[in-house]
Amino acid sequence: MSEPAAPESPIVTEAVIIGAGPCGLFQVFELGLLGIKAHLVDSLNTTGGQCTELYPDKPIYDIPALPVCGAQELVDRLQEQIKPFGAVMHLGEEVLELARDAGGRRFTVRTSAGTTFDAGAVIIAGGVGSFQPRRLIADGAEAYEGRAIHYRVRRAEDFHGRRLLVLGGGDSALDWALNLAERAHVTLVHRRADFRAAPASVARMRELVAAGTLVFHEALVQRVLGDGTTLGGVELKHADGSLLEVHCDQILAFYGLHPKLGPIAEWGLELERKALKVDTEKFQTSEPGIFAVGDINTYPGKKKLILSGFHEAALAAFGVQGWLYPEKKQFLQYTTTSPVMQKRLGVS
Repeated sequence: MSEPAAPESPIVTEAVIIGAGPCGLFQVFELGLLGIKAHLVDSLNTTGGQCTELYPDKPIYDIPALPVCGAQELVDRLQEQIKPFGAVMHLGEEVLELARDAGGRRFTVRTSAGTTFDAGAVIIAGGVGSFQPRRLIADGAEAYEGRAIHYRVRRAEDFHGRRLLVLGGGDSALDWALNLAERAHVTLVHRRADFRAAPASVARMRELVAAGTLVFHEALVQRVLGDGTTLGGVELKHADGSLLEVHCDQILAFYGLHPKLGPIAEWGLELERKALKVDTEKFQTSEPGIFAVGDINTYPGKKKLILSGFHEAALAAFGVQGWLYPEKKQFLQYTTTSPVMQKRLGVS
């Protein structure tokens, strides 16, 4: 009779970063500059977080020194930037347990895949937490999900030349309707005439509607039409009760997300409106040794911007260093002049 397999030993590391979006990736860089090694864990199967999952082709205009940068391009650049630091990625694993050890200075972190870490510090960069798109609830919709009904766009070119129905009134819906209007036959549907999207996007949408480049219906999807295999279109219901059939090949539904903190909410960290409260010196949570950067945190004056998250990651790195090595004197070095940092970057 064979003996049961012994459990694998915990991975001992200086830091575990929970979340591999832009802020989590940049956290690797800032820790690496200080000589601190990290492992990254993310419940998604790819790095990039919301940038990759929701709008990989969407342009970003407020990254310093990059006048315009695609969301996926930003993630690719960050991955290139952190290569010298050799961070190990654990993708497709959700962190289920976070506990402080008896000595109070280290943490046990366990994931859904059974991976266990013995970490000196933990940085939570989980964005808005785990998220699921709000689904299209209409008769017949379920049969086409994943084939003809989509809640994200991975490759815009997959929809070129198609008859598209774009659903929603927020930034994602209008961004994709505008992006695809000149490459496909696009019909935008929203339940009311007011939109949550940026005013400039709404104005541009109305220009395209007036020009006949884009069709807009103020209505709700009542029913999805088709034979169960091939999508034929939808039946729309307008506010006055009238019904209209609209033919389409594909549906892009952008009704927003259900952000959920998931297990993070059970870790005993102080919360404010489902965000982790942090200080603005070290971006440490209510638990010493546990830090939070990016959209997951909150503090007076918090702005949910990627560039704000980058700033937070820089200060959090010094906070982590102070927690791991309290006896070590901290001083600021510059990558342009520090031989130590240049060696860590592999450029000396």
